[in-house]
Amino acid sequence: MLTMAIVPLVLIGGVAVWVIQRLHRIHSQGTSGQTTSKAAQDLLVSLLPVGMIFGSAFGVIISILFSTSLLFTVSVGAGIGLLVGFIAYEVCTLKEST
Repeated sequence: MLTMAIVPLVLIGGVAVWVIQRLHRIHSQGTSGQTTSKAAQDLLVSLLPVGMIFGSAFGVIISILFSTSLLFTVSVGAGIGLLVGFIAYEVCTLKEST
């Protein structure tokens, strides 16, 4: 039971710290994503929170379908969503720079 509480905290905390450090490095280098249109910039800025929202929703669905803890699946889903949102941010930033 304690493992189900500690493992997501450690794993998702590590993912969150890595994403924040990576975003800080990108911002410090001056290569953060800037787009020409306002709609594209709004999409780029909202990729991380939208990823977390969809990841949490996916965690709720998994918790309903399988017999797992809601807290565990939502936290892991949000962390995976953060990682997917960051990857999408990187892909969109690479497309704009080329």
